[in-house]
Amino acid sequence: MFDFITETALFKEYEVYIMTTIYVLVIMIPLFVAVAYTTWLERKVIGAMQVRIGPRNVGFRGLLQPWADMFKLIFKEIILPSGANKVLFVIAPVITLASAVAAWAVIPFDAEKVLSKVNAGLLYVLAVTSVGVYGVIIAGWASNSKYALLGAMRSAAQIVAYEIAMGFALVGVLMAAGSMNLGEIVLAQKGTNGLLDWYWLPLLPLFLVYFISGVAETNRAPFDVAEGESEIVAGFHVEYSGMTFAVFFLAEYANMILISALASIMFLGGWLSPFEGVHNFLWLGIDMHALTAWVPGMAWFFAKIFIFIFLYLWFRATFPRYRYDQIMRLGWKVFIPITIVWILVVGFMVLGEVSPWWGATA
Repeated sequence: MFDFITETALFKEYEVYIMTTIYVLVIMIPLFVAVAYTTWLERKVIGAMQVRIGPRNVGFRGLLQPWADMFKLIFKEIILPSGANKVLFVIAPVITLASAVAAWAVIPFDAEKVLSKVNAGLLYVLAVTSVGVYGVIIAGWASNSKYALLGAMRSAAQIVAYEIAMGFALVGVLMAAGSMNLGEIVLAQKGTNGLLDWYWLPLLPLFLVYFISGVAETNRAPFDVAEGESEIVAGFHVEYSGMTFAVFFLAEYANMILISALASIMFLGGWLSPFEGVHNFLWLGIDMHALTAWVPGMAWFFAKIFIFIFLYLWFRATFPRYRYDQIMRLGWKVFIPITIVWILVVGFMVLGEVSPWWGATA
């Protein structure tokens, strides 16, 4: 028979598991809803840019269109190619989605709203997101199709090239902030000049390299050679249908949101207000800090994510697909040298304790 103390300890242990599960659902459910409505937003934005209407008939102004697409994919038949490795064929999309979702465990939505305050949060994000390429390679190989294998190889080479540049760009942020904790990186950008204290300005080349590399990492236009319909018939997921295809689709949009969230945290101050500490706006005597103090930090964070998502959609509606050799040349011969040079610059600034390149002085 358990005594009272043991029963209390067991209850508290289960309570931790229950609360953690609740927190995970609180993050995951809105994330999947956001992924669904990003597809609706993409159709509306591109439609407006190309003078078209976009979805408007399913639900109020087409707002139920993502749900219609979801139910359509759920009830479509999942076809497994006869020569495919069926186990790996099914596991591949799960790996790709899991890597995009697991990173949210350390993403801070506010100063206190984060699932896990890991000191090596940046290292965790890099490690988890790098697993996604295995899903792409496995999907191409397990499909037993030359088109799928070619698409997987092109995608893997592209991801490796731009992941190096992206990692170097984040090394510059790590050096400037003096921490790998994502929350501390945000706080290192806090100052008295609002958005001028954020890292987008002192680390501008790294900021541009990071976001463009993020577009390439997610295989989005104009870097969508991995699934170039006019060349290799949808690439690595050409043999997928039904929910297996839908999972790849979810992973792509989940990665878009994740890259946007990380760009906001690393370079745009995360949950910080653009008027943080600004008490004399444009020398007009307007206390913007006091006027915007009522806006919660999560609202600023989500607004910044939305800006980057809009840029993703804008690029797709604007730029033609690059040639494969152009993409490789940009990644290896332009972005990587730029990041290496700027890391050296940031290193000298940190040694000289020059603000704002050294966030610890703030």
